[in-house]
Order: sequence, then C-alpha cells, then structure tokens
Amino acid sequence: MKKIVLVLVIFLTVAACKVNPFTGKKVLNFYPNSQVFPMAFAQYDQFLTENNVIENSADSKMITKVGQRISSAAERWLVANGYPGYLKDYKWEYNLVKDETVNAWCMPGGKIVFYTGILPITQTERGVAVVMGHEVAHALADHGAQRMSAGTLQQIGAVAGNVAIQDPNKRNMFNQAYGLGSNVLGMLPFSRSHETEADRIGLQIMAIAGYNPDEAAQLWKRMKANSGGQAPPEFMSTHPSNDTRINNLTEWAPAAKQEAAKFGVTKFQ
Repeated sequence: MKKIVLVLVIFLTVAACKVNPFTGKKVLNFYPNSQVFPMAFAQYDQFLTENNVIENSADSKMITKVGQRISSAAERWLVANGYPGYLKDYKWEYNLVKDETVNAWCMPGGKIVFYTGILPITQTERGVAVVMGHEVAHALADHGAQRMSAGTLQQIGAVAGNVAIQDPNKRNMFNQAYGLGSNVLGMLPFSRSHETEADRIGLQIMAIAGYNPDEAAQLWKRMKANSGGQAPPEFMSTHPSNDTRINNLTEWAPAAKQEAAKFGVTKFQ
C-alpha cells in the first residue's frame, strides 16, 4: 500500500505539470478545464439564484464594463505571446451582489462576483479595475485547479501516514502534527503565492486595459485603513499582509506600464 501511494504521488507530480503563460513557470495541476469548469459554472449559477444580484444599475454596469476591458486585455496579451486558444473554454461573467462583505472572488473559467461592500473601498472605476484584474488573474492562472491539486496531495500524504503508522496513539499524534504542519508550511504559503501572483498578473493586464496601475497600491492602503489593523500574522494567513502587497504593487507598477506600452497604451485612466 505504501508503495502504491508513493507511485501515485510521483505519477501525479510528473504527469500534471502545466506552464503558466504569464510567468513561464511549471505549476502542479491534476485537473483539466473540462473537469473543473463545468463544476464551477454550476456552483456559480447556484450562488446567483441564492443571492441578491444587482442588475442594470450604474455600479453593476461598471463592473461588467471593467471586466470586459480587462479580460479583453488578457486575451490580447495571450495572443501576442503565442497562446491564441488559451481562453477558448472560458465563459466570462461579472455580477454585483448586494452584500456588505468587503470582498470579490472568481471561480475557475472566469465567473466573477463583486460584493457591494467593496465598492466604498474601490471608490472609482480605476479602483474596481485593480480588484477585477486580480480576480481575472486567478482565473487565467488556473489557481482554483491548483488548489484542488494541492489538496489532493495533502490528502494522499495523510493517507500514507495513516497506512504507515500502525500504533493508534502515534497515528493520532501524526494526524494532529500533519494537519497543522501541512497547512502552515504547505497550504497557506501556497495560497499566499497565488495571491501575490494574481496581484502581479492583474497589475499587468489592468495596465494593458488602460487603467493606471499606480492605483493598486493606493487601493491596498485603503484596504489597510478599513481593516483597522485587524489581521492575523502573515504566516497564518491565506493572503500576504497589506504592507507586503502595498510594497509589491508599488515596485511592480513601472514594469506594468512598460508592458502596456508594448500594446500602444501609454496613457491611463
């Protein structure tokens, strides 16, 4: 059994490497779009039926407008860089939902939700573009499928440990240590790396879409002020700290403008 688990882990790790076109790096992804997207689309549709979707308002129209501009910019970048069919299975959709939570999210395949609670933080169309770029980037980089893949490996590791350890007391100790260790040392850093990657890709495509990437650091300063300093230590969080994001986004903005210039975009909204 132990040999079977080991062989399975090695097979999945070797066979499931995919290249992120925006970074050029290989990523671990066991799940093809054909498997992940239909599940995500169904869950998204179910969510919309159970929540208060705002339609035909100025804000909802702006959300859609910004989303279309940024997803179009992403497609321009992908075509120009040798990935013309990359988005063929994506079905972009952008909805505004009445909810005071300060959040937005994206499901695999391009299904995006903004909550009304984040609009006082975004303040302007440019601020919405920062958040939209980040969420579109999650979809472009297949972060949902990568998280599923990492979860699969985490589960396989737990099974392997329980198979290998016969003593019940030692098995309980292993499960407690493995649960904490695999989260703090594995899953949480993995999630933070995705958030950082989405920040960087999002900054680039919002600039190509004609939105000023300097706004990103300003938005996260407002996020920091809104949080009132109430946040867990970075190593215990799924997201980088506000200060880390502000510093990163400030550093990356000039490069995003340079990338936009390759597409003839030199003036920003």
